[in-house]
Amino acid sequence: MREVNVVGVRVELPASQPIVLLKEHEGERYLPIWIGAVEATAIAFAQQGVTTARPMTHDLFRDVLGAIDRPLRQVQIVDVQDGIYYANLIFDGGVEVSARPSDAIALAMRTGTQVVCAESVLDVAGIIVPDEQENEVEKFREFLDNISPDDFDTGS
Repeated sequence: MREVNVVGVRVELPASQPIVLLKEHEGERYLPIWIGAVEATAIAFAQQGVTTARPMTHDLFRDVLGAIDRPLRQVQIVDVQDGIYYANLIFDGGVEVSARPSDAIALAMRTGTQVVCAESVLDVAGIIVPDEQENEVEKFREFLDNISPDDFDTGS
């Protein structure tokens, strides 16, 4: 298993399909996982530190785990088959619960839990972005993060 970090959530155009992008902590492979809009919002909120007036599902699950004193130890992305990713939530005593990676990542971000990925998944679905392209991707990402609709106001 290799530790991965959440780079962020992006929307793939033209299909408007959200993607959570993971990157090896000590490596150069990225892992894009297509996810649902609700899960994308949950991950983005956690990454940005946004709190809602009422708990979202992943907040509720985090609070329940705290209330029963059953911390989440690790999130593992364990398999990919026909473009579908599989994950496990790991608890004490070897207890594993199957989960969608998007839900598992959203929960991990709320609990500060490590996310790891099977080497076989990275071998099959991981991509390497050349350094010069990675710099361009980062510049574009910064541009998208800082642009607002007002920037397109033509004054007409």
